[in-house]
Amino acid sequence: MDLRPLTELLARYAVSWPAESALAARFAAFVSSRADVLLRTCPPGHVTASAWIIDAAGGRALLTHHRKLGRWLQLGGHVDGEEHVERAALREAQEESGMQRFVLRRWTDTLVPLDLDVHVIPARGSEPEHLHWDVRFWLQAEPGQELLISEESNDLRWFTPDELRAATQEESVLRLLRKTLALLR
Repeated sequence: MDLRPLTELLARYAVSWPAESALAARFAAFVSSRADVLLRTCPPGHVTASAWIIDAAGGRALLTHHRKLGRWLQLGGHVDGEEHVERAALREAQEESGMQRFVLRRWTDTLVPLDLDVHVIPARGSEPEHLHWDVRFWLQAEPGQELLISEESNDLRWFTPDELRAATQEESVLRLLRKTLALLR
């Protein structure tokens, strides 16, 4: 697997979000430590990709009520070997929302993730506790698409910023909201 596209994304992230350069460096160290970081079979944890989806008008964010975790979260999942993790985020957005048409939002000349997050996934069945090294992208849904709830979700819902703040205290989701609002100003 070619990890250069991910390494380059992480380097651009460190430049675009200088207050988070230590987190970007931690990600880069993990990515360079193993050849299998893009596979869910990587024992200590693996890279995942998420989609922070904003509606066509730019006023609401789409969250899923995650079936396994029982919380309102952004859409996303395993990259399963995809070297261009933004493609995995788009695939997950399509699979989990039922929508097919998105614009990958950029605020710089080159693609930069909106956010990075490392979080613990609890042990479940035969799967031990492990880390998800989540690379998060900002997508905007094109208008006129219907939502279709996948088997991974209890519900899908569009939230205004105030509704989102009332629905979750999940810091990583609130951080995505804050970053998006700052970039839209």
